Amino acid sequence: MPNATGRSHLMDIDTSRPVWDRFFTVAPLVLIGTCDPDGSHDFAPKHMVTPMGWQNYFGFVCSPSHSTCANIQRNGEFTVSYPKPSQVLYSSLAASPRLEGHKPVLDYFTTFAAREVDAELIEEAYLYFECRHFKTINGFGPNCLITGEIVAAYAEPEFLRSSELDDQELVHDSPLLAYLAPGRFATIDRSNAFPFPAHMKK
Repeated sequence: MPNATGRSHLMDIDTSRPVWDRFFTVAPLVLIGTCDPDGSHDFAPKHMVTPMGWQNYFGFVCSPSHSTCANIQRNGEFTVSYPKPSQVLYSSLAASPRLEGHKPVLDYFTTFAAREVDAELIEEAYLYFECRHFKTINGFGPNCLITGEIVAAYAEPEFLRSSELDDQELVHDSPLLAYLAPGRFATIDRSNAFPFPAHMKK
């Protein structure tokens, strides 16, 4: 039976509840680092993340009830670590619940201090951002969009694009971790050049 669009091959998705668990979408997976009120450091995995335009702005979806949001509102800064495929379990464990205000699993994380902000980053990731809070936009149901300006960025050299190395070779030699929401992940080690129209501009 055709759906409302008249396209018989399409299936309607019930929008009276969130649609996101009915299909898979591809997203990055990052660990957001913040500093708790007692000075300890916290990490939270996030996949609803994106550049905010073409300049050095970064954003991610969070909940005002989470410590990540409270820490950023209080301290005005956070870090972003992009883990490798080999760190998927490590990244998942960062979502472990707190016990008496502390995540015991974080005691086993190897981290290092950021240079420009008061937060930590995880060892062995491939890309890092240090961000100062730009603005938080509330009102996305129970969620908010937190944005920051990137004030420092660095990466493992083998993950950086170079005129001396073909992009496909780079992706093959240094695979990327993708989160397939909801609840799966993939290793990306193959890619193709996107067929942009001639003279296309940003």
